Amino acid sequence: MAMEITQFLLAAQSPDARVRTEAEGSLKQFQEQNLPQFLLSLSFELANNDKPSESRRLAGILLKNSLDAKDSGRKELLVKQWCAIDLALKSQIKELLLRTLASSVPEARHTSAQVVAKVASIEVPQKQWPELVGSLLNNMTQQESPAHLKQSTLETLGYVCEEISHHDLVQDEVNSVLTAVVQGMNQSGNNAEVRLAATKALLNALDFSQTNFENEMERTYIMKMVCETACAKEAVIRQAAFECLVSIASTYYEVLEQYMQTLFELTSKAVKGDEESVALQAVEFWSTICDEEIDRQDYDSPDTGDSSPPHSGFIEKALPHLVPMLLETLEKQDEDQDHEDDVWNISMAGGTCLGLVARTVGDGIVPLVMPFVEVNIRKPNWRSREAATYAFGSILEGPTIDKLAPMVAAGLEFLLTATKDENNHVRDTTAWTLSRIFEFLHTPDSGFSVISPQNLPRIVGVLLESMKDVPNVAEKVCGAIYNLAQGYEDAGASSSLLSPYLTEIIQHLLAAAERTDGAESKLRSAAYETLNEVVRCSNLLEASGIVGQLLPVIMAKLGQTMDLQVVATEDREKQAELQASLCGVLQVIIQKLSSKDETKPIIMQSADQIMMLFLRVFGCHSSSVHEEAMLAIGALAYATGAEFAKYMPELFKYLQTWLQNFEEYQVCSITVGVIGDICRALDDKILPFCDQIMSLLIQNLQSDALHRSVKPPIFSCFGDIALAIGAQFERYVATALQIMQGAAHVCAQMDTLDEELMDYANQLRRSIFEAYSGILQGFKDAKAELMVPYAQHLLQFVELVSKDSLRDESVTKAAVAAMGDLADVVGDKTKPLFSNFSFCGEFLNECLDSEDEDLKDTARWTQGMIARLMVT
Repeated sequence: MAMEITQFLLAAQSPDARVRTEAEGSLKQFQEQNLPQFLLSLSFELANNDKPSESRRLAGILLKNSLDAKDSGRKELLVKQWCAIDLALKSQIKELLLRTLASSVPEARHTSAQVVAKVASIEVPQKQWPELVGSLLNNMTQQESPAHLKQSTLETLGYVCEEISHHDLVQDEVNSVLTAVVQGMNQSGNNAEVRLAATKALLNALDFSQTNFENEMERTYIMKMVCETACAKEAVIRQAAFECLVSIASTYYEVLEQYMQTLFELTSKAVKGDEESVALQAVEFWSTICDEEIDRQDYDSPDTGDSSPPHSGFIEKALPHLVPMLLETLEKQDEDQDHEDDVWNISMAGGTCLGLVARTVGDGIVPLVMPFVEVNIRKPNWRSREAATYAFGSILEGPTIDKLAPMVAAGLEFLLTATKDENNHVRDTTAWTLSRIFEFLHTPDSGFSVISPQNLPRIVGVLLESMKDVPNVAEKVCGAIYNLAQGYEDAGASSSLLSPYLTEIIQHLLAAAERTDGAESKLRSAAYETLNEVVRCSNLLEASGIVGQLLPVIMAKLGQTMDLQVVATEDREKQAELQASLCGVLQVIIQKLSSKDETKPIIMQSADQIMMLFLRVFGCHSSSVHEEAMLAIGALAYATGAEFAKYMPELFKYLQTWLQNFEEYQVCSITVGVIGDICRALDDKILPFCDQIMSLLIQNLQSDALHRSVKPPIFSCFGDIALAIGAQFERYVATALQIMQGAAHVCAQMDTLDEELMDYANQLRRSIFEAYSGILQGFKDAKAELMVPYAQHLLQFVELVSKDSLRDESVTKAAVAAMGDLADVVGDKTKPLFSNFSFCGEFLNECLDSEDEDLKDTARWTQGMIARLMVT
C-alpha cells in the first residue's frame, strides 16, 4: 500500500531551512529503504487531483529523477533498480501514470507524460510494455476523449519517440502513431493545444518514419499536413511546423525534390513577413539543406571510391531567389543587440545561412552578393553599412581564392578605415570580417596571402589601435590578430614578417587583458588566447628574447592572483578565470622555449619558481584552474625531463587527490594524461610512485561511479607506465591485462548504431591497443615471455576490430602497431599464431591502400616484423 507523503513533499519546499532539510531527509530515507513503495507513493500523489499542485509537482520531479540521470553511471544504476521492482507493483505505477494523463491540471499531465516516456525508455527496448502504444492510441480514437487528454497523449507519444530508438517499434505501431499524430494536426475538430502537441510529436516521430517517407503517397500526405500547419494562425504552431521541415530536410533530403517549390514559397513568406521565431526556423530550413549538400560534396571527393549519396543541387537551383531573400534579413538587426554569444536574431541567422550557401556553391555566390555590398557599404544608414560588411565577411569561405582575391585586395583598405566608423555595430562586424579575411586569404605557406610586407605595418597599426575600442569590438580584433599570427606559422621566410611587431602586439594584448571592462564580451579570455597563439606561431630564432622576457611577466601576474581579495563567489570566479588563463599562457611559453635546445635553459632556470607557482595555484580550489595548471605541468615535465623528479614528492599528493575526483571527472582525466607525460619525462624514476598510481588507476577502471570518458586515457597510461619502468611492470601485468581483456569484451558488445557510443568505442579500442604496445615495448629487453599468454587475445581483438567498417583511422593505426610490436617483441613464440590468423595479410593490405601516409608506414613496418618472424 502506498504511503501518505503529501506533508513531506510540501515541507520539502518550505521557506524554513530546518523544516525543509528534515523533510528532504525523510524522503531520502524512504527512497533508500523502500524504493518500490516510494515510487508508488509518488505516483499516487501525482495521480490524485485532490492533492495540492505543489506536492504533485515535486512528486513528478522525484519520479523523473528516480528513473533518469545525466551521468551515465548513475543512469545505469537507476535502470537496474527499476528493473528489479516487482512486476505487479510496476504495473500499478504505470497505470497511475497513464491515468494522470487525463488530469484536469496541465502541469500534472505534462509531468506524467515525461515520466511515462522515461519508463518507456527502459521497458520498450526490452519488450516489457507492449501495451503502451495501444493504450495511448486508444485515448486518441475514443469519441468521448476530452481535448486535454488528446493533448497530453500526443505530448507523451512525442516524448516516447524522443526516448526510444526507431528499432524498438514495429512498422504497424509506427503507422498507428503517425496516423494519430497527423490527425491531431488537422485544423478541423482540434483545438490549438492539441494541434501544437501533435506537431511537436511529429517532430520526434520523424526518425521512425523511414518506411512512410519511402512511400510517395504517405510521404506526400505528411508533407501536405506539415505545410498546411506551417500556415496555421497561431505563431507557436507555425514555428513547430517549420521545426518539422528542418528535421525533414536533414533526415529525408533525398525525397524532397517534388516539394521544393512549395517549400521555397512557404519559407520565403515566413522570412519576409512572419514573427521572428517562425522566420528563424524558415532560415534554418535552408541552412540545413546547405549542411546536407556540403556533406554530400565532401563525400563526392574523388579520393573516396564509395558511391556517394544523391545530391540534388537545391541551393544551386534556388540561388537567384534565395540569396536576395537572405540579404534582406541582414538589415533587420536589433538596434540594441549586445554582442554576446547567446544572442540570435534573424539578421545573424541570415548571415550564417549566407555563409553556408557560399560554402555550398562556391564562386556562384559572389556576383549575387557583391552588388549588394557595393550599393550599401557607403550609405549613411548604419544598418546598410553593417549588412554590407556582414554579407562580405560571410562569403569568404567557399569561393576560390582566384575569385575572392581581387575583391578582397580592393576592399581591404576600405575595411581598415571602417574600423573607425561612428557606429559600434559596424566596427564590430568590420573587425569580424578582417578576422575572416586573415583566416581564409592569408596562407603564405600555400603561396598566397592578401597581406604583403607593404601593407602589414598599416594592418598591424589599425588592429592595435582598435584593441582600445569597446570590449565587443576589441574581442573581434583579438580574433583578427589570432588569425594573422596563425597564418605565419610554418610559413618559411614569411614567418619573420611579424617578428618586428611582436613586442608591441604582446603589450597591447596584455593591456587588453588588464582592462577593467575585460569581462565584457569575454575580452580578457580572448586576449590571453590570442597571446598564446602569437607566442606559439612566432619564429623562435627571432622571438626567443621576447618570449623569454614575457615569462617573468606572466609568472608575476600569476603570483599576484594569489593575493586577490576573495569575498564573494564572483571574486572567486574572477580569480579562477584569471589563473586558468595565465597557466595557459605559461604552458605555451614552456612548450615554445623547450622546443629548441638553445632556448630550453630559459625554462630550466625558472622551473623551480614556475613549479612553486603551480603548487600555490592548487591551493585555490577551482577545477578549471587545476586543468590548466596540470596541462602546464605536463609541459614542464617534458621540458625538464629527469630533473622533474625533485617535484614529485610535493606534487604527488595532488595527483592522488585528483585521480580520486570522480565528481570533476575532467580534472581526473587530465591528471591521467599528465601522469603519462611525467612517465615519459622520468622513465624509471617514476618507479617509487607506481604502486600507488597503478592501484588508483585500477580502482578507477573498476568503478561504476567514474565517468566513462576517463577510462580510455587510463589504458593509454598503462602503456606509458610500462614504457617508463620496463621489466618492473611485471608486478602489474596480470591485473592490467585482465582488465584490458574485459574492456575489449565490452567493446565487442557495444551498439555501433549509436553514434555517441561508437565514438566512445573507438576511443576505448585505440587506448587498449596503445596499452598493449606500451607494455610490449616495455618488455622488449627483458621478460618478453610474460606476454605470450596474452598474444592470442590481442590478435583476436585486432581481428574483431578489422571487421568493423565504422572504425576510426586512429584505431586502425593503433591495432596495426600493436600487431607489429607483438611480432617484434615476443618473436618466435607468436609464429604459430600469425600463421593461424589468416586475416593479418588482408588487413595489412587494406592499410597499405590507405591515403594516410602514417598508417601506410606503420603497416609496412608491421608487415616487415611479421615477415622477419616467418622466415626465421
